[in-house]
Amino acid sequence: MSKTKIAVIGLGGVAQLVHLPILTKLRDVEITAVAEPNKNRLNSVTSKFDIKHKFPDHKSLLENAQFDAAIIATPTNTHKSIALDFLGAGKNLLIEKPIATTLEDAKLIDDAAKKNNCKVVVGMNLRFRPDAMLLRSLVNSGELGDISYINCGWIRKQSSNQKWFVKKSHSGGGVMFDLGINLFDLSLWLLNFPEIQSVSVKKFNYNTKNVEDTSVGLIKTKNGAVINFDVSWSLHSQSDGFNLSVFGTDGTATLNPLNAFRRIDSNRIELVPSSKSMKNLFKRSFENELKHFIGSINGNFPVISSSNDAVKRMKLMEALYKSAELNKEVEM
Repeated sequence: MSKTKIAVIGLGGVAQLVHLPILTKLRDVEITAVAEPNKNRLNSVTSKFDIKHKFPDHKSLLENAQFDAAIIATPTNTHKSIALDFLGAGKNLLIEKPIATTLEDAKLIDDAAKKNNCKVVVGMNLRFRPDAMLLRSLVNSGELGDISYINCGWIRKQSSNQKWFVKKSHSGGGVMFDLGINLFDLSLWLLNFPEIQSVSVKKFNYNTKNVEDTSVGLIKTKNGAVINFDVSWSLHSQSDGFNLSVFGTDGTATLNPLNAFRRIDSNRIELVPSSKSMKNLFKRSFENELKHFIGSINGNFPVISSSNDAVKRMKLMEALYKSAELNKEVEM
C-alpha cells in the first residue's frame, strides 16, 4: 500500500513533541520534508527523526519537495500566508489552532480551500479525546436529556514561552486564543453547534501587558443553552488540566475525569463506570486527530474540524474580545 507523504512546516514544541513522534509510527505515512527557519533546530530535528529533505522556509519546500499534504505548526500570524501558498498549489492541510489571528484571514483560508478543492483540518484536538467522544455519544443518545448548561475551565501555564506568543499581532490574543478557543469548540461540538445569541466577557492582565492572561465569561445560545467558562495562565489551581461539566434535564456528566449519571426518580444510575481507565488522553487525542487527517485526505471519511468550522469559531472570538473591550454583553 502506498504511503501518504506529509510535509511539516515549523518544528517548534508541538511538532517535536506531538506531530513527528506520532507520524513516524504510522505505517501508512511518510514524513518526506520539513521546513524551519532556525538552522540549529532544523538540523537537530531532522537528524533525530531521520528526515532527509529539509528547507529553511515553506516556499522552498513547496517548490522542491514531493508530498501529498502538509501540517502548519508555525506562529499564528504566519498561518495565512503559508496556507494560501499551499492551497494555491492544491495541497491539503492540517493547521494548528487557531486557524489565523483574525476572522478576515480565516475567511481567506477557507475561501482558498473551497476554490482549490482542498481539505483543511484545524487542530482542535479536544474533540478527538476518547473520553470526549464517549461523552458526545451520551449526549446525542439522549441519556442526559436536554442539555441546558455547560461549565468549563482551564487554568495552566501558557503553552509556549516564545515571545511571539504574548504579542497580539502575532498570536491573535492571549489565553482565550491559547486555551479558550479549544474549550469553546469542544463545548459547542457537544451541543451540536447551536447558533450563538450573545456573549459576555471580562478579561484581566495579571502578568501580561499586550494580551490577556485570564478571562471569564458567558456564551448564550439561541436554543437556550448556556456555556460558562474561565481560562487563565495566572490563577492558581491544584491541577493543570481542563474541566468540563454538562448538565441535562435527565443527567449530568463531567470530563477529565469522565463520569456520567442519569437520574431516574430518586435514584442515580451510573452511565460510565468510574473505574474505567483512560490513560494518555492528551497523546491519544493527537493520534486520533492525525489519523483522521490522513484518512480524510484519502477520502475515507468527511473532515471533522474544518476551516469552515474554524471561521465560525473566529466569529465567536471576535465577539468575545468585543464584549471585553466594551465591557458589556454583545449580541452575535
